[in-house]
Amino acid sequence: MKKLLIKNAKCIATMDGLHSFSTGNEYKDYSIYCENGIIKDIFSEKKNISSDIEIDASNHIVLPGLINTHHHLFQTLTKAIIKAQNASLFDWLKILYPIWSRITSVELKSAVKIGLSELMTSGCTTTSDHLYIYPNGIKLEDEIEVAQTLGIRFHSTRGSMSIGESNGGLPPDYLVEDENFIIKDSQDIINKWHDPNHGSMIRIALAPCSPFSVSKELMRDTAILAREYNVGLHTHLAENSDDVEYSKRMFGLTPGQYIEELGWIGKDVWHAHCVKLNNDEIDLFSRTGTSVSHCPCSNMRLGSGILPLNKMLEKGVNIGLGVDGSASNDSGNLLNEARQALYLQRVNETNNFYLNARNAIWLATAGGATALNRDDIGSIKIGNCADFAIYDTSSLELAGSVEDPIGGLIFCGPLKTNWTICNGHIISENNNIKNINIEDTINQHNSLSRKLINS
Repeated sequence: MKKLLIKNAKCIATMDGLHSFSTGNEYKDYSIYCENGIIKDIFSEKKNISSDIEIDASNHIVLPGLINTHHHLFQTLTKAIIKAQNASLFDWLKILYPIWSRITSVELKSAVKIGLSELMTSGCTTTSDHLYIYPNGIKLEDEIEVAQTLGIRFHSTRGSMSIGESNGGLPPDYLVEDENFIIKDSQDIINKWHDPNHGSMIRIALAPCSPFSVSKELMRDTAILAREYNVGLHTHLAENSDDVEYSKRMFGLTPGQYIEELGWIGKDVWHAHCVKLNNDEIDLFSRTGTSVSHCPCSNMRLGSGILPLNKMLEKGVNIGLGVDGSASNDSGNLLNEARQALYLQRVNETNNFYLNARNAIWLATAGGATALNRDDIGSIKIGNCADFAIYDTSSLELAGSVEDPIGGLIFCGPLKTNWTICNGHIISENNNIKNINIEDTINQHNSLSRKLINS
């Protein structure tokens, strides 16, 4: 039996409220006891408890492990590409598609190590990833195996592209796949890897890339398959104005109308971006329990626009956060996404102080859990998974935030954790990643990236 004790925490922010405006209980000078990856007790009194791992959190804030709901880990190979630095979404993709077509499993595994390490040091314990390119024999298993090595909770999505340029799609023909193969491979991956149980470390979702890169038939068939196996559905939607115009031109429908027609709504569905949803579409998401993955840094980087976050939350839409791919962010710090989500609303909305720092943290924790259709992560409560992000209040960044260090995590950040704990195991400690040599990994990654870009 693996026992973990986090003792005497300066503050525990549980995020166990029902929604982003009821963020839950906060405890001062409390301890948390866990067994076999599950929270067993949260207490203030002194108890004589033996443990395998004991962490003195007397000068630390404990949050639930952060949850990243949208990423493209392969893109860590192509950060800050010069030609793509000043491009909007469609042009940005056209610049990068040829580079990505040269990725092999060696480069992919390196990218996943780097991307997951970035997330883990920021406090992320659960991440989704959207892999939609499969050149040179790479497989979804390449990602899953790395995630298992690093110990992070992983929602791997079988992405796909099936409509190339010659048939009116955006991606080049050499990056698209046969739709019959996509469906068969999706089925095989679910059967091999998906674990629906409480506390599961690996789950699978199905994720055709976008309405501009797959057919209507594949979208519909994927939804049918996902419901048959009770797995999630994920795609990009209404990311910018070009995205909306493409939908109207090709389908005669807005993005929201299109996904409603195809059955892509419900509590088992989360859509990335959704920057350009109109009021009727926002009502649709609220009414059906469909979630949004908000990616503020990527939306700014690509000039896509600002998500009407306040309006969506007022309407009852569930929102999680995503760092998005590292070629359009180009970072992997989820706490920074929470910060930017808060700040963007203050320049975009009439009611610009609608959100506070705790609301932003809730989006990065409980909101993300709901988006991924999980009730065992995202909050600190007895019976939930032992996933924690632990930050030092004596850090340089938080100096002076003595009145409200929890608020300081957002306003003074972004910070890195002292400990990131997933499933009761320390997976990151003071920027050191367990099970890999991070310096060697960085050096190898830079070498692979250089060869990939210059070849």
